[in-house]
Amino acid sequence: MSTTLFYYTGTGNSLWVARTLAEKLDDATLVSISSKNNIPESLSTEKVGFIFPIYIWGIPAPVVNFVKKIAALKPKYCFGLAVNGGQVANSLVQLKKLLAKEGVTLSAGYEITTPSNYIPWGSPPAEEKQKELFSQAQIKLSIVAEDVEAERVKPVEKGALWQRLIFSTLLYPMSYPQVPKMDGSFWVDEKCNECGICQKVCPAGNVELPEGKPTWKHRCEQCFACLQWCPKEAIQYGKKTPQYKRYQHPEVAVNDIIKSRE
Repeated sequence: MSTTLFYYTGTGNSLWVARTLAEKLDDATLVSISSKNNIPESLSTEKVGFIFPIYIWGIPAPVVNFVKKIAALKPKYCFGLAVNGGQVANSLVQLKKLLAKEGVTLSAGYEITTPSNYIPWGSPPAEEKQKELFSQAQIKLSIVAEDVEAERVKPVEKGALWQRLIFSTLLYPMSYPQVPKMDGSFWVDEKCNECGICQKVCPAGNVELPEGKPTWKHRCEQCFACLQWCPKEAIQYGKKTPQYKRYQHPEVAVNDIIKSRE
């Protein structure tokens, strides 16, 4: 039985996870949640996977809205992969509840740890650490593939209790409504060559180029694709990012991100 993998990605981690899992499954199709034609009229498959990054210890708004629409199509076997930098918190429980409200069961939920791309908190881990995380993710994705093929039902994975209480229960609900306006901290420095890549990779259509240089229109999703994929590292966020290294998944190209928006 075929599987449809719906993925949401900013710097490539979730796209890599989706690709890697697809290679391990017998028959899988990838669909970008950020695509303009992402909502099918009906499902051609009974197995559906949602692959998404964790933002502010919960599910990004575009994924929340998308899951509701897919749930209305009543897939028979659903699973989720929460791609995170080390704190999955209660995001998969959130996905389970979200689906349950639509009358759909989340049969399994897995956390997949990849290098953090949240640049306001600093540079990504060293290259050797990144390779270690990718290797561990490969092993886990083999287990996920076996479970999906067998349609196994498993408890969703969760973070530590303190993460779930403080981050997911308190901070996520407080921050969620504020995310679109968090782009107020973006700015562009003198290295900008007006290439327009920031606009092309933005999943929210939040970047405009009125005079060649980017401006942000308060529809932000906090994926940081604009900053991380800037070839000149000209886009900054707050005061500290000029000193931090950028991150994109080493097996994902900028054109992959651009195509996922089409």
